[in-house]
Amino acid sequence: MSAQGMKMLRRIPLFFKEGLGVVGRHGNGGAHHPLPPPPLRRGTEDRQIVLEDVSKFYGEVLGVNRVNISIPPGITSLVGPNGSGKTTLMNLMTGLVRPTRGRITVLGISPQEPERLFRNVGYCTQYDSFPRGLTGYQFLYSYLRLSGQPHLLADQRAAQAIERVNLNPAAHRHIAGYSKGMRQRIKLAQAMCHNPSVLVLDEPLNGLDPLIRAETIALFRSLAQEGLHVIVSSHVLHEVDAISDQVVLLSNGYVVAEGQIHGVREEIREQPMQILIRCNKPRDLASQVFQQDCVVEARIHADGGGVLVKTRDADRFYLLLNRVAQNGIDIESVAPADDDVLSVYEYLIGTEEPTK
Repeated sequence: MSAQGMKMLRRIPLFFKEGLGVVGRHGNGGAHHPLPPPPLRRGTEDRQIVLEDVSKFYGEVLGVNRVNISIPPGITSLVGPNGSGKTTLMNLMTGLVRPTRGRITVLGISPQEPERLFRNVGYCTQYDSFPRGLTGYQFLYSYLRLSGQPHLLADQRAAQAIERVNLNPAAHRHIAGYSKGMRQRIKLAQAMCHNPSVLVLDEPLNGLDPLIRAETIALFRSLAQEGLHVIVSSHVLHEVDAISDQVVLLSNGYVVAEGQIHGVREEIREQPMQILIRCNKPRDLASQVFQQDCVVEARIHADGGGVLVKTRDADRFYLLLNRVAQNGIDIESVAPADDDVLSVYEYLIGTEEPTK
């Protein structure tokens, strides 16, 4: 690992909460000890994607190292900058590369059983690769037939998948004439046309215009509500906040945090919580709360309509607000200001920038 990577890992504190982990390196270069996932009860593994002590090296180049995660149904986002290990993790889950060490199961199936695995998994890569001369419909239909599905079922499923990604008007046009956004959608349709239980989607929102992006996010939510695992990679963090049930944050091949983003933020105790309070008398509120020992900082928000408070004890602060509200200050809203993915990533990684 590079000196820069070692430096960043030393900045990551070690925390653990049952069902939620924030992991990293202590001190000045001791061994990295990722947290194992909680023990799986009988039958649980058949409903999750499980990686146990998984590492992948490309020669001397680190892909991912000692990954221990269990992914439940719902939308899970793999978050990190280019080169952090997102695509390597996806390739490991789908059996396109084999781990150097460790064990992987997808709904109880090993990626070393590809025929069985891909009856249950659909993969949409970030790169385009289409057979020449095919229309969107022919692309889906031909691969359904190659997978062994009869004509009528392949025809029906191809049409249904094209409809779900809103590509009906272009279904019988050649893919070579598709825009970037249309190519993204036909790849998504191909990944889901055989009705898999797991969708692995590498940067699926790239190239989509705002309307189609919103429709695609709604589709992901619908699939998650149907009980699917939807694994999405992204380096655009505001998108992750909008779609994710849980996140896996990666840096330099290591998983540095996993779980619901709000829970991960609560575990980062070395950084004061930031809370934005909208009220009718922000200066009076700032004066009152700043006197409390649980408040590190209180300042008027840039728009003048509220107070941004930093506190090391959010529970005590919320109780304090109840008393303040009785002193003639009308509080309109109270909301965390730094429990989004971008803030959490910056707290954990420091200067490494996850958005491009």
